[in-house]
Amino acid sequence: QVQLVESGGGLVQPGGSLRLSCATSENYYSFASMGWYRQFPGSQRDLVATLTADDQSNYGDSVRGRFTIWRNNAKNTIYLQMNRVQPEDTAVYYCNAQSRGTDQYWGQGTQVTVSA
Repeated sequence: QVQLVESGGGLVQPGGSLRLSCATSENYYSFASMGWYRQFPGSQRDLVATLTADDQSNYGDSVRGRFTIWRNNAKNTIYLQMNRVQPEDTAVYYCNAQSRGTDQYWGQGTQVTVSA
């Protein structure tokens, strides 16, 4: 059973920074990609950022230039550095892993709240 364990959410002031982590029980290269999605109340999950096994990154339009995704292969962990956060970044953030087939996996979600 694939496990994705997120950490790093919390309360941050507008303009501040926050770093999310997602550790997987599997070797990173067993996945085609890993990434982050976020969900606002009453909405579907939207792309934040993804990173493929061959280091191709993709960002949602609203976070490009402010957020950065990267990984630590030795720790099988991906990170999301969130800079210049705004209240509209407030959401539940989910770690995602896409298999090399059709399976995908989700973490339990971590709340990020941007407020003064």
